[in-house]
Amino acid sequence: MKKKSVVVIGGGNGSSITIRALKDNKDVFDISAIISMTDSGGSSGRLRTELDALPPGDILRAVLSMSEFYDYENVLRPLFHRIRFEGVGKLDGHNLGNLFLTLSAEYSGDFILGVRALEQAVGAVGKVFPSTTDRADLAAELENGEKIFTEAAIDRPKYDRSIKIKKLSLTAPAKIYPEAAKAIEEADYVIFSAGSLYCSVIATVLPEGFSEVFVNSKAKLVFVAGNKYELDGETGPTRMCDCLWTLEEYLPKKIDKMIFNAHELTGKQKEYYAKKRWGVLDYNPELVRKTTVVGENFERETGGLDPEVLGKIFLRELV
Repeated sequence: MKKKSVVVIGGGNGSSITIRALKDNKDVFDISAIISMTDSGGSSGRLRTELDALPPGDILRAVLSMSEFYDYENVLRPLFHRIRFEGVGKLDGHNLGNLFLTLSAEYSGDFILGVRALEQAVGAVGKVFPSTTDRADLAAELENGEKIFTEAAIDRPKYDRSIKIKKLSLTAPAKIYPEAAKAIEEADYVIFSAGSLYCSVIATVLPEGFSEVFVNSKAKLVFVAGNKYELDGETGPTRMCDCLWTLEEYLPKKIDKMIFNAHELTGKQKEYYAKKRWGVLDYNPELVRKTTVVGENFERETGGLDPEVLGKIFLRELV
């Protein structure tokens, strides 16, 4: 049987879960990922400001998730991403992976060559592409007309949280990375990952050229919506249907299938959500008419999405 070509779209955390779910079935799926490039907080934000570097953090996590040989949760993520340096001057707050991608881009003159080198180092099963290599920040227009700039300020708002985001855009012209466009054109499925709807998923498809590529592609569009939103995060939708409709506002066609974690949380999982400051999206499939909604349980026993279970759902729904 010919493998299905699947392109994952999103930011760091949600794409990581989706990639690992697909990777469990690498004999069935050819995997690639297109990652947002507007991160402006933490280590990535500092590297952007100080060195005019492309933000490495989200694309780093996607590459690590592609590894065929090493454990992501217990080896790669701690080593390259989670451990932040302390007491070493300007290196404080950075991690090994971000510094590797930034230095390799500086040394080789090409950010993508650093990504390809890291893929070789971890034995990645697929390729990771930036959504764009043009420098741009996010701009959010709120319902009251106020504008908020940069991903960091939108992701951790200081304004009244009852004011919702009305529209997301980029602060400067940016074009889709050519190889990312080619991946979508040749895909059987495009999967929009769980994660921050605006700052991760929608941010990825804002560069010029994405709409045209989606129109020309025959790929089925799938939205893995997860089931949560951050109580202290972006002021986006809190209902499943609104997440779907909001994403579709930035696409030239409808989502074909939505996979939603419809699990009712246990007491232990509720405690985990409370600790993480997560809210649960209202599950209302009866309001969705033009998209197939697949309500499943892919929650880890301790809380959070389970890539292994999600992988089994992909095998059933995408093959």
